[in-house]
Amino acid sequence: MGEIYYKNDSYKIVGVTIRVFKELGYGYQEKYYYRAIKLALIEAGFSVVEQLLTPLVFNGKSIGRYYLDFLINNEIVLEIKVSNQVYPRHVRQVLGYLKANNLKLGIIAAFTKNGVVFQRVVN
Repeated sequence: MGEIYYKNDSYKIVGVTIRVFKELGYGYQEKYYYRAIKLALIEAGFSVVEQLLTPLVFNGKSIGRYYLDFLINNEIVLEIKVSNQVYPRHVRQVLGYLKANNLKLGIIAAFTKNGVVFQRVVN
């Protein structure tokens, strides 16, 4: 079995998203969950960078760019979705963020009508 990266922080991050869902419930746009999560992460003592611009470079030239939702403690990517589930395209998206930033762990939090569904993505 592989190493679990940033175990304590990742559990706390998951707890933050669950708390936000419990307080807000289902049915809001992603931007409202995003704003609430940002406040709750800061309140929980995390260092938070939001909407981090990440250029995608090939052969020394920019070929695109990413804007990831949150970079937490300069280690963990948190991507927020309002979706029925975590889809493969979400995983590919976060894996791209991890590779472009040379990071190890991403967490996808999908807000569904039945609660928050999580997917850990490891680079």
